Amino acid sequence: MGKGKLAKFADMANYPHVFEYPYSAVSDIPFDLKGKWGESFFGNDRPIVLELGCGRGEYTVGLGKLFPEKNFIGVDIKGARMWSGATEALQAGMKNVAFLRTNIEIIDRFFAPGEVSEIWLTFSDPQMKKATKRLTSTFFMERYRKFLKDDGLVHLKTDSNFMFTYTKYMIERNGLPVDVMTDDLYHAGMADEILSIRTYYEQQWLDRGLTIKYIKFRLPQTGELKEPEAEIELDEYRSYNRSKRSGLQTSK
Repeated sequence: MGKGKLAKFADMANYPHVFEYPYSAVSDIPFDLKGKWGESFFGNDRPIVLELGCGRGEYTVGLGKLFPEKNFIGVDIKGARMWSGATEALQAGMKNVAFLRTNIEIIDRFFAPGEVSEIWLTFSDPQMKKATKRLTSTFFMERYRKFLKDDGLVHLKTDSNFMFTYTKYMIERNGLPVDVMTDDLYHAGMADEILSIRTYYEQQWLDRGLTIKYIKFRLPQTGELKEPEAEIELDEYRSYNRSKRSGLQTSK
């Protein structure tokens, strides 16, 4: 029988590579590792990569195994899911992986300017009702700018056509440099060992015949970021923890 939530939280409270600072705990208290992740935790000056909304941590752990020369931090508020990746990393003795349980809205409290090299957004909730909750909105991208290196990489991997289209319009509106963009990752023959890391829910969506979209773009420090003005067709299928939508509707 698997562990319950309370047992998982108890485990993580003792994990040396897990830091828990939800809204209720962080307030305005300074975070000791801000600006010191490399020096004080990882013990090196290697690039730091974040996975925001890491869920079970499949990408955080998977990337950590593929790239021992980089440091990876998975961020999510759902501790019971995070336990899976945190436990795997601990049991594997991985020294380049950590997890931060907090609300992504306050992510800039935990990292200093230029401290992060890359951000991964893996199957984020598209938040079709409210733009400010989308992880590629100006609301969040302005926060990323506070700690991401100039022209730092942002990776979006999603099953949501809405999220893909919205992000595409965001990039076009703001003239952001794009390295890669595809609306059908696996059938385009572009899925290398990095992009082929599959999360639990991604495999479910693939089994249902959904296509996976991917964008890799860069976020410069300069220039005012503006929201796209185009209307976007909403996703019509029911995805994990998302409401069913009609394809006839649109949203800004």
